[in-house]
Amino acid sequence: MLQPTPTLTLRESRAVVLETDRLVLRQPTLADVKAIAQVVGDKRVSINLRRVPHPYTTDDAISFVTTVAATIDTVFLVERERAAVGLVGVSWENENEPELGYCFGVEHWGKGYATEAARAVIDYAFEEFAIEQLLAGARVLNPASRHVLEKCGFQWTGVELHRFLALGSSTPVDRFKLERGVWSSIKSWNNSTRR
Repeated sequence: MLQPTPTLTLRESRAVVLETDRLVLRQPTLADVKAIAQVVGDKRVSINLRRVPHPYTTDDAISFVTTVAATIDTVFLVERERAAVGLVGVSWENENEPELGYCFGVEHWGKGYATEAARAVIDYAFEEFAIEQLLAGARVLNPASRHVLEKCGFQWTGVELHRFLALGSSTPVDRFKLERGVWSSIKSWNNSTRR
């Protein structure tokens, strides 16, 4: 007699942990909402994220974690020595145009964490999904974020106007893309591992 075997849900089957030299990237849980609210709640962070209000509360973080768990978005909490330092992921809002996004706590800016985490997620996205390109954007007034994208091989495609909740208005955004061919030629950049 065959025994019924539980089938993993899509979310369970995608529970992936990425490790880089200094960082661990894992799925955010409700236990992380205070840390997420602390990172995203800083106005210097929230004004650079399109879909984030300011002020950003613990309730917003709870909503974020539960919403991410119910979508196909690929989101990772980034930890350094077991402390949350930021978030990085790929939005699949438009299935044919996956988009890389990230944010880091202000005290962790300028340490290379964004580039390191973004590279790990870029590798994961191209290795696991049949995509030909990743898109990304950075506010024109955020040169550090644009620099991260350029270090990851993204190429500038133009400027678009996007609405930002925290600003309550629209602002210019530099748009970028990374094609699979470019990624494959530079993917030796990262020695991240997956568990």
